[in-house]
Amino acid sequence: MAQVVCLCNEVFDEELREYLDIHPINSIEELREQASICNKCMQCQDLVEGEIYLARMRRQNTAGQA
Repeated sequence: MAQVVCLCNEVFDEELREYLDIHPINSIEELREQASICNKCMQCQDLVEGEIYLARMRRQNTAGQA
């Protein structure tokens, strides 16, 4: 079951993971610049930064297996 990551923009964790898997975002600042997924309410910053980190690890693992 999907959980809401950002209440302001009604972004769900599954949507954020999918977006991060497709786009090589490395920081919350890049996410704010490239998508309307995150504004600067800061309520979900820890969760979003955690998802960005996990996406970066998934990309590195995928690159290491190739």
